[in-house]
Amino acid sequence: MSCVLRNFSALYGAVPSSFARFSSRQTCAARGEFLRVQASCVNLERKSSGGPFNVPPSAEFVSRVSGIPTMAKLPFQETSEGLYAAFVGVPIDTGTSNRPGARFGPRQIRVESAMLRSYNSGTRAGPYDSVMVADIGDVNVNVFDLKDTCKRIREAYRKIVSTGCIPLTMGGDHTIAYPILQAVAEKHGPVGLVHVDAHADVSDTILGEKIGHGTPFRRCVDEGLLDCQRVVQIGLRGPGYSPDSFEWSRAQGFRVVEAQHCWYKSLAPLMAEVRTQMGSGPVYLSFDIDALDPGFAPGTGTPEIAGLTPIQGLEIIRGCRGMNLVGCDLVEVSPPYDTTGNTALTGPISSSRCCGPPKSEILLILLTNNTRAN
Repeated sequence: MSCVLRNFSALYGAVPSSFARFSSRQTCAARGEFLRVQASCVNLERKSSGGPFNVPPSAEFVSRVSGIPTMAKLPFQETSEGLYAAFVGVPIDTGTSNRPGARFGPRQIRVESAMLRSYNSGTRAGPYDSVMVADIGDVNVNVFDLKDTCKRIREAYRKIVSTGCIPLTMGGDHTIAYPILQAVAEKHGPVGLVHVDAHADVSDTILGEKIGHGTPFRRCVDEGLLDCQRVVQIGLRGPGYSPDSFEWSRAQGFRVVEAQHCWYKSLAPLMAEVRTQMGSGPVYLSFDIDALDPGFAPGTGTPEIAGLTPIQGLEIIRGCRGMNLVGCDLVEVSPPYDTTGNTALTGPISSSRCCGPPKSEILLILLTNNTRAN
């Protein structure tokens, strides 16, 4: 990236901090040329590993607050063609039964993801060096019609998975898992599921409606989208509508790990068991932000106290290494309920020496782990 300054200096005899010495017309020309050279050098950096890979520009040379927000400042691409994985936004909260705001989740995650770097010092991995990844934008949802939105999501994800691309989804409320899994299972057959959440999301109806953020995995079981012997739900807690709100899940063959059984312990041993349970079959990861205790992630629609810690969340994500992951989502981030932005910023403590990187790093770590596993 130093070629930006070298080339600019060769043309103008100055670096960007010296723009003030030019006249107004010269300044405009200089800025335009600098951005052109900068873009050229970013493209060179993206190909520096010997292949046409998208490597996010370094914040040493490109300001984090500049440019149009994309996930991790990756380039935007219209389709998933040629991609190993794609970040996709699904901005809906039409299926929310409590506090809305998750429709703004994808946008806020993208904004905060400018803090991400290309390498994870915790795993020593740089996923962008070996696989092609891009942000392919948002599904064009219908905010007035949830059933139509589910149809749009399903059709969009059919196109994504048909190219062999792994969708990394930013929600949006948890309703989106249902149409996404319809498309994923259509390609891969019934999938295993690692579901991290405060709620089981297996209600048959909510206020008489079959589709909502509390029903997605009930619908998935109804349609045979899940391999029920390979479904694990982690972090469930809170008051329910019956003495055992999780009995239906257990009756289907799901393994249910309640939050109270996670207190004061590492989840690494649990995830070793989960990897064995998942085997070599396709696995989908669905991570609801309310799995974390609201002290860490208050910006969500249905918070429940006494949840998982960020460290436990990261243990779950890293514990997915070696699984045949065919997709994932991060859902229920509701920025309006956290004016500090900490829900998008607070995440599993990993690479920053006890500083929480953006919550969107869940997606980056998943990509990193899947890359290393293969």
